[in-house]
Amino acid sequence: MTSHSQAQPLAAPTAPPPVDVPRPPATGAAAAPGVGQVMGWVGGRPVPRELLDRRIADLRHGPLKAALPSPGTAEARQLARWLTQVVLTEVLCETTARAEGLAPLEGPPLDRLAAVELGSINAAAYNGSPWVRAVFEHVTRATAVPAEWRPRPSRPTAGTHNVRHRLFSDRAAAERATADDLESLGQVDLASLPAALAESLTSHPYGTLVGPVQDRLGWHVALATPGPASTGRSAPAATAPPPSPTRPPDEGEVIPPMPELPQPQQRPRSPQAASADLLQAARRRTFARWLDRMRAEKVALVPGLEHPGDPRQPDNHHKH
Repeated sequence: MTSHSQAQPLAAPTAPPPVDVPRPPATGAAAAPGVGQVMGWVGGRPVPRELLDRRIADLRHGPLKAALPSPGTAEARQLARWLTQVVLTEVLCETTARAEGLAPLEGPPLDRLAAVELGSINAAAYNGSPWVRAVFEHVTRATAVPAEWRPRPSRPTAGTHNVRHRLFSDRAAAERATADDLESLGQVDLASLPAALAESLTSHPYGTLVGPVQDRLGWHVALATPGPASTGRSAPAATAPPPSPTRPPDEGEVIPPMPELPQPQQRPRSPQAASADLLQAARRRTFARWLDRMRAEKVALVPGLEHPGDPRQPDNHHKH
């Protein structure tokens, strides 16, 4: 029997992969052959730390330098982590765009609401990289507005409405009727119509052709649209009294009332504009989810440059 001291040596470890096909680093690794210090890995390829250092230097010499945290502080390290996510997102999208044959796409920056919906990291990458915008268009081009986001069409209720109507003597003629075949009844209260017709109108959205509805008179076909707003005069709004003065007024002194501030005028949005807004919001949600999935699959981070919201990194804490 062979003794332990004479045991055969273990097989030599497998040779490392070639430099041109790198792999994500093991725990604690933050460098790659031929690249040096890295800030992360995208699709198994190293992203040089130089890109992050250059981004930080640009900020510290830019117009926002006074608002940046002091170097060496926890806030500065969190800024570096946040910028790491932005740069790696840009690299991820550029890699994807080139693989898909997409061209870089210029465009305006996101507005505030869109940036909030997309998330600060994703919005910064979108605003800063034409490759991110190109991938956004590619990934979200087939997005549709979710059914639960669509507003429900309003229906007539009791009260005055604009009604178009026609009575037919036989069902076949009523079934062939279109809106152009109807005659205007003007502004009528639905309660004045035959009960079966009024009930059918209130169960369908405005502008829907209703019928044929049969009663003893024949076959009814009708549609209703919103009537005029109530012309009842509302009571004037009460004017708030001026605030109490900080000192008693002198005898005979007149304390003028506080001026009323003008209220912002909001223009009603058309249904087409509202639908376009919902579609853009749905596209942003689709893109944010796609980025989350792709980062989980393709991006590896190095120690010290974890996601700023990662609860395991030491700088992720709240101060009160």
